[in-house]
Amino acid sequence: MKAFILPLFACVMLASGASVAAESPVTNASGKGEQATISPFRHTLPDLYDFNQIPVEQMGTGITRQTIHNGQSTMAKWVFAKGAVVPLHHHVNEQITWITAGSVEVLSQGKRFVVKAGQVIVLPPNVPHEFHSLEDGTIDIDIFTPQRQDWIDGTASYIKPAS
Repeated sequence: MKAFILPLFACVMLASGASVAAESPVTNASGKGEQATISPFRHTLPDLYDFNQIPVEQMGTGITRQTIHNGQSTMAKWVFAKGAVVPLHHHVNEQITWITAGSVEVLSQGKRFVVKAGQVIVLPPNVPHEFHSLEDGTIDIDIFTPQRQDWIDGTASYIKPAS
């Protein structure tokens, strides 16, 4: 599909008098040279993050958080001690939660969900929910869209970094 769309786009752009960027050689992580297609749709290169380098925020008793904010989304890595609680809250963001270690109990709208390592729960925007950690060392990876502006500007009232 890419082979068809980009040449078609290039033909349209050239017919309109615009210039189209050509391919240029780059070196990947393995050190091998490759041809990278420079698309007129892409304005930046991918960002690479390492959770070992991202600051850890203490968010209350038994809760730490690390965050990555991009233009359209936020990713968070939470680590919970047994019994840790993220209190009832809701937000305008869709939330995809993947438990990679341990387990949590999610309470939402009168229902109880036990989410174990390897399972994912998706919370629609504006749905009230709370999390209770059932095991020490529970790791929760969350992806939010759009990005968590309330975390960026510090206005989230349900959970804040410990001072």
